[in-house]
Amino acid sequence: MHAAEQERADVAEARQRWREDQPSLDPARLVFIDETGTSTNMTRLRGRGPRGARVVGRVPHGHWKITTFVAPRPSSSIGR
Repeated sequence: MHAAEQERADVAEARQRWREDQPSLDPARLVFIDETGTSTNMTRLRGRGPRGARVVGRVPHGHWKITTFVAPRPSSSIGR
């Protein structure tokens, strides 16, 4: 599925210009937007412990919390 806007003449022209201008971009000046997140319902359901011993852990029940953050990453930090 693609955005219907891609079929508009002005959008198609802008996309074509973007593709043509890409080779002239300086990679050292590129900044990438990195988004990540986590939720308390991502808690592991299983654990490891000594043979025969019960693994006990505590997790919130029914109060799911979500944390998301966005950060800029310059091209110099990619691959680290």
